[in-house]
Amino acid sequence: MNQAKLGRTSAHRKAMLRSIVTSLFEHERIRTTEGKAKQLEPVAEKLITLAKRGDLHARRLVAGYVRSDAVTKKLFDTIAPRYRDRQGGYVRTVKLGERQGDAASEVIVELL
Repeated sequence: MNQAKLGRTSAHRKAMLRSIVTSLFEHERIRTTEGKAKQLEPVAEKLITLAKRGDLHARRLVAGYVRSDAVTKKLFDTIAPRYRDRQGGYVRTVKLGERQGDAASEVIVELL
């Protein structure tokens, strides 16, 4: 897969994705740029799929990526059971238009 660099070093990009994913699971809806959202979506989907498994190994893998223990607990206890019968497609991206300051295209990313 071709990873967009988003004007960041690989370490900064990884840290940013971890923060955005944590925020998405914490608030269940975030506002960000379209480029970041495109990078976020597959990561969030993969973490929800892991959480649906629910075993200890899956919990440790998720905890290694998500920055907050409380958010990890929320993902396993409330978010994953919601998608028990769903085969993927847990995240929706809605375009908002362009940001006033720099004309970056903004989107809302939310859990279904």
